[in-house]
Amino acid sequence: MDHFLYRDGQLFAEDVPVAEIAAQVGTPFYLYSRATLTRHFRLFQEALSGMDHVVCYAMKAASNQALLTILAKEGAGMDVVSGGEYARAKAAGVPGERIVFSGVGKTWEEMRAALEGGIRQFNLESEPEMEVLNQVALSMGVVAPVTIRVNPDVDAKTHAKIATGKSENKFGIPISRAREVYAHAASLKGLKIVGIDMHIGSQLTDLEPFRLAYRKVAELTETLRADGHDITRLDLGGGLGIPYVRSNEAPPLPLDWGQVIREEVGHLGCEVEIEPGRLIAGNSGILVSEVIFVKSGEGRDFLIIDAAMNDLIRPAMYEAHHDIVPLKEPAPGTEEQPYDIVGPVCESGDTFAKQRLMPPLEAGDLVAFRSAGAYGAVMASEYNSRPLIPEVLVDGDQFAVIRPRPSFDEMINRDTIPEWV
Repeated sequence: MDHFLYRDGQLFAEDVPVAEIAAQVGTPFYLYSRATLTRHFRLFQEALSGMDHVVCYAMKAASNQALLTILAKEGAGMDVVSGGEYARAKAAGVPGERIVFSGVGKTWEEMRAALEGGIRQFNLESEPEMEVLNQVALSMGVVAPVTIRVNPDVDAKTHAKIATGKSENKFGIPISRAREVYAHAASLKGLKIVGIDMHIGSQLTDLEPFRLAYRKVAELTETLRADGHDITRLDLGGGLGIPYVRSNEAPPLPLDWGQVIREEVGHLGCEVEIEPGRLIAGNSGILVSEVIFVKSGEGRDFLIIDAAMNDLIRPAMYEAHHDIVPLKEPAPGTEEQPYDIVGPVCESGDTFAKQRLMPPLEAGDLVAFRSAGAYGAVMASEYNSRPLIPEVLVDGDQFAVIRPRPSFDEMINRDTIPEWV
């Protein structure tokens, strides 16, 4: 569920007509609903109610400071994967004890910054990383709390580019080597083992891969405890999918996911950490764009819009589907026609949809890409020297620009020309 609904023939974001925002802000732009964002976060809290748990928002999904601040006030922890994300989390008011640092390539500087600023734990992904963190911690005279990410070799049955739990993926250590690696970690004076970490992928629409992976983690917990390790936390990652294609895709609810967690690891007495991102942010945002031209080609018509692959790269990168709807609600019985929906970037890959059935549209009409709140603005670029587009937040009947569109001069002036050129 989201709060982008038709009312009186036009699309509203909560209590604000989206067309009014477009008139003031200009297109294209991202638009977020505070009510949707908070509702989806609370669903995860409810899913694990009664269990000792922390919901750490995977902020790589969407990391605008306004969104992070809202979630911080809801009590969210943060899952970060870079020094920049760590700094954003702290700036949004998230205390270090609620920040988990993941990622395969943490640098010495990032480790030091997190130890200085406070950290709940580092999720370690390799033995070389373990050795470096140990050196950093010892040089600072502190002990770093750690989990080790194990790769359970479970097929998440998702897109190959967002699967992370198979043996060929770059993430974590093979679960078959866990005892050996944990024994080595326990010998390092700068590290304190606190638990196990695992994440198998993103946009999962079936609970069975979760169940299989958690079962392996439960078995490993018992084994490591028998070896003398104090396993008190289980970081179970995130990855629950959202319905990008409303007609035929119905991912499980957070409550269902929570039940699997209870059944597979609830008996272990561990604090459970989960790291949802997409399901919290995805349906909380839309991308609004204007039709520039309607072009008739050979055997097909094109909707050329002012949003492009640099603004929303998911369709080009993942062949991802987004529902695309007009801001003006079509009249009942309106006959749809197929369009290729494309942007103005000089790449054939700048295509959002092929032969998508839409009501007849004209230049100047506005459209909205649904479920664009996750991996939209954060993955945008200035390719073709197109400015990063604004981000806007709605709360009830009010809205505010939370990231402005830079001018061409601002873009150009970020570059410097050496005096010898």
